[in-house]
Amino acid sequence: MSDLEAQLAAVLSEYSTEVTQEVKKTCKDVSKEMTEAIRQDSKTLFDGTGKYAKGWRSKVEYEDRDNIRLSTYNATDYQLTHLLEFGHAKTGGGRVEGRPHISTNEEKAKKDLIERTERAAQK
Repeated sequence: MSDLEAQLAAVLSEYSTEVTQEVKKTCKDVSKEMTEAIRQDSKTLFDGTGKYAKGWRSKVEYEDRDNIRLSTYNATDYQLTHLLEFGHAKTGGGRVEGRPHISTNEEKAKKDLIERTERAAQK
């Protein structure tokens, strides 16, 4: 019986490793796609030089055998992200409405990641 248990444990371990690697690859792909989508929305919503749109980056913050943490950020104009996303007050009074471009793409990426992760686990 112990031989069967050992073989089963080996198969499950191999499956777990394969799924983990596939999910980590999927996370990286979805992160890159989300960054590109934010970049495109930034170009569309905010006319100008394109400096804000060009600043979007994605990077792996941490990765080990079982975990991965990624972040998407604006490297050039990080100060503007909150103001442009949620709006801000003008100096002479009044308010500038926010133009959601980060949160909308984040929600799309979350849904896409869940779908792709489920597919990876079913293989």
